[in-house]
Amino acid sequence: MLDTLKINHRAFISYKFFNSLFTGISVGSIFIIYTPLSPSVYSLGGIVLAALMLVVAMFYAKILNNHYFFRISLFVELVLLAMVVYFLLFSYSYQTALMIYIGYQLSFVFGSYLVRAETLALKKDKILTFVDVAKQAGYLIGLAISFLFYKVLEYRFGIIDNQIQVYNLHYLLVVVEVLIICLLVKSFSKVKANKPF
Repeated sequence: MLDTLKINHRAFISYKFFNSLFTGISVGSIFIIYTPLSPSVYSLGGIVLAALMLVVAMFYAKILNNHYFFRISLFVELVLLAMVVYFLLFSYSYQTALMIYIGYQLSFVFGSYLVRAETLALKKDKILTFVDVAKQAGYLIGLAISFLFYKVLEYRFGIIDNQIQVYNLHYLLVVVEVLIICLLVKSFSKVKANKPF
């Protein structure tokens, strides 16, 4: 029998804070990275995303538990880490823009599932409140960090090229994403289903 997973609320709140921090830091950079893509790519991507979200929803009865919640969350975070590292290795090109877009779409496929699984796993109103506050705080602070990062590059180092600014930002994103994965792993602990007396 599989071990069951229990959520460490304090670590999970920290995980959600840094998860939203990552989003806040990175949100402006995608517009620069996506520049080579044509509008038809977004249309096709939207169709595929909607279809895959429908498929995921059909499996809710099986996957709405902590076992899959952890594994799917980890998969999404590893996809994000791979995207950031890929961008640092291959920089700007049509292929890079497409890979980053596909990576984000892949992570969005599980968006609705992760929200529902989180609500079911945490249950208590107080914990859910702390998580949502952490998310919003992380997002706002992430936006502020990215703004300050760009301004420091511009005024302190004289880097005004948008592509170079966004590229340098991804070094920070790698550090944040590694921290996110560590906090996610720490957020779930195994509990033996059949404990000895």
